[in-house]
Amino acid sequence: MNEILLLVGIVIMICILLGRFAENLPVPSLLIFIGLGMFFGVNGPIGIQFDDYSVSENICTICLIFIMFYGGFGTNITSARPVLAKSICLSTFGVLLTAGFTGAFIHFILKLTWTESILIGSVIASTDAASVFNILRSQSLALKDNTASLLEVESGSNDPVSYMLTLVLIAVMTGEKISVPLMLFHQIFFGLAGGFLIGWTGILLLRHFNFYMEQGRTISVFAIALTAYALPSLIGGNGYLSVYLCGILMGNFYIPDKKYLVHFFDTITGMSQMIIFFLLGLLVTPSQLGPVLIPAVLIMIFLTLIGRPLSVLLILSPFRSSLRQIGVTAWSGLRGVASIVFSILVVLHHVSMEYNLFNLVFCIVLMSIAIQGTLLPWISEKFQMIDLHGNVEKTFNDYQESTGVNFIKIHVKEGDRLAHCLLKDAALPSGLLIVMIIRDTESIVPNGNTEILPNDLLVAAAPEFEDRKNLSLYENVIRPNHPWLNKPLRKISIPAGCLIVLILRDGTSIIPEGKDILREGDIIVTARF
Repeated sequence: MNEILLLVGIVIMICILLGRFAENLPVPSLLIFIGLGMFFGVNGPIGIQFDDYSVSENICTICLIFIMFYGGFGTNITSARPVLAKSICLSTFGVLLTAGFTGAFIHFILKLTWTESILIGSVIASTDAASVFNILRSQSLALKDNTASLLEVESGSNDPVSYMLTLVLIAVMTGEKISVPLMLFHQIFFGLAGGFLIGWTGILLLRHFNFYMEQGRTISVFAIALTAYALPSLIGGNGYLSVYLCGILMGNFYIPDKKYLVHFFDTITGMSQMIIFFLLGLLVTPSQLGPVLIPAVLIMIFLTLIGRPLSVLLILSPFRSSLRQIGVTAWSGLRGVASIVFSILVVLHHVSMEYNLFNLVFCIVLMSIAIQGTLLPWISEKFQMIDLHGNVEKTFNDYQESTGVNFIKIHVKEGDRLAHCLLKDAALPSGLLIVMIIRDTESIVPNGNTEILPNDLLVAAAPEFEDRKNLSLYENVIRPNHPWLNKPLRKISIPAGCLIVLILRDGTSIIPEGKDILREGDIIVTARF
């Protein structure tokens, strides 16, 4: 036991150090972890013999739960809304088309049976969220036309479809007596229902329950993610679909202290990626890859140059997407951990195959990450899709205010106490610092002798308020039948101990005043003390 713990500790430290080193390399860091696993594996210098597919599948599934949850949690629906329809079509019909095209190629070129060919196509049909997120962020790839959001939502949501296809074909090839339509209904219905109900329950719990333990919310979200996968899976639902939907709901609605959750899950998902790719490198036996190498290369070439591009073209053309966006989206179809986990699932069900499916898929994934991942920045540049003024981090719901300082803005109007006042004479509260004044199109770094003029926008810095035990925030949507609709705030009866602190309107945050009239679709953020 001590030897195992020592090995785990050493491997994790090496992964962290290599991950830091890989930031300066043009190749995806995930390749480093696979290589390290192969170094420790049976054909490497360390020579660890590990071939337990069942343990590997369980570990990879647990890691994939958190990757899927955080993929949903970090999905910024506001940024993704313009491309949401495209993403959903790619993650559903795109997977079906890719599986079909690839299966047909395998059947006619490699001469495998139709069911075996479609099974291989289904296993590798989905794009990998972990690989896509890793490359977009590590390479700081901000893409035009909301393409980063498109790829993020597609790669985060298409694993459930690939998983369903894989389960159906496993059942067919093993002769299991099932009703395919009923199985698909259970997978989709219980997956959607589980993700929605568990996600909303989690939001309500985190908003209303007073956690006396400092990290109670973080531990609760950890448990919610596991529940969102396990509960639907127990009753025949799609756990991956459920956990992804749960993450989307919890990431896009107000939760107290959300930034601490981001720090925690950043660490968890980073560690999960290290574990998965190291474990896969450890599990593979390089000396046994020879028989599958040529088929893997042929499938990879077809998938990259024909299967995926044709699927993307057929789906995005009706949306009138540019050829540049179609080209980058087609190239960004990286294969990764989900495909390998699904291949292990096939092996564990003892499905009779012409090739060792794990070895075949491992080679395809390795080439996909190495070639597509490495060339993605170059391809994006050649297609003129890099947004030089964009920030890929805006694609994700990141709340990483690590300094403990918040910035606020103050609009100065004619007649305000601050108008025509020198900054040194302004009676500002202690702890509030004016760090910038925006006047027309000019940004001014102020000093004590700077005069504040009407129509100035003051940017002020203040320490963050962290003791929120007695402060809770709640959201309410103004719907067509809401009693507050079309009423000014001053005429609304608000319960004692409550205060409307924010109005969210069409993506804009409004600090409320008594004269503000509430409109349909407004989201009212209320504080209760």
